[in-house]
Amino acid sequence: MRNRSIVAVLLGAVFTIGCTASAEKSADTPEAAASAQASELAPQAASSTPAASNTVRQAPPAVAAKPRVAPAAATTSSASDAPRPAAPRKPRFRTVSAPVGTQLSLELTTPLSTETAQIESPVTARLRRPVVVDGLTVFPAGSTFHGTVTEVERPGRVRGRAHLAFRFTEVTISDQRDRISTDSVSFEGDATKSEDATKVGAGAGIGAVIGGIVGGGSGAAKGAALGGAAGAGAVLATRGRDVVLAAGSDVTTALSSPFDVRVEVQ
Repeated sequence: MRNRSIVAVLLGAVFTIGCTASAEKSADTPEAAASAQASELAPQAASSTPAASNTVRQAPPAVAAKPRVAPAAATTSSASDAPRPAAPRKPRFRTVSAPVGTQLSLELTTPLSTETAQIESPVTARLRRPVVVDGLTVFPAGSTFHGTVTEVERPGRVRGRAHLAFRFTEVTISDQRDRISTDSVSFEGDATKSEDATKVGAGAGIGAVIGGIVGGGSGAAKGAALGGAAGAGAVLATRGRDVVLAAGSDVTTALSSPFDVRVEVQ
């Protein structure tokens, strides 16, 4: 009986040692390690989940962001009080017309003579006084007029005076040249009839004196006739006086057609 008890104790000890070895062997496997780790983390996860849920419930509601407003530009009292500069005045223009017959007082700048002038020889003159129409200046003083000789005739030996004529067709105002039309300006040479008669009479008197000394009364008559013929020959050999116009001579003419000009109104 006693032996059976000892055997039972031995068998129980062996069984216990075998179970302990088996448990230690199974704990060394990867599956057993993972299971143990999962069992350790489970309580921690369970304890953290309520906190997370509580955090979500306690979060305040989102508030819409207000749009930013740009700050107003800074102004200074000096800038607002400063007067604005006045806009420049636009020039106003008006067309003015100088009518037919407008007088032009000119001064020749080109010398002329029937001895040297030819048809279409250039002629220039300068305006002495301005031409004003309705209070506006059409031709300022100093305007230059351009023209040409239209007629020229030298004096004859027996009869006929010298003749010279010209007219103006353009005007220069402030470096701008425009077409115009003026009346013809003409000049006649001085008559020489009294001088011719004096020459003939002087020749006759001298001939009479010489004839009287040589042949008496009849000689004086013959001498007078011969002297008169000599005086007439002197007249035939001498031309009359040419027309001569020096630079600076006064010339007056008038417009033969209207002249329009655009002038600024003050």
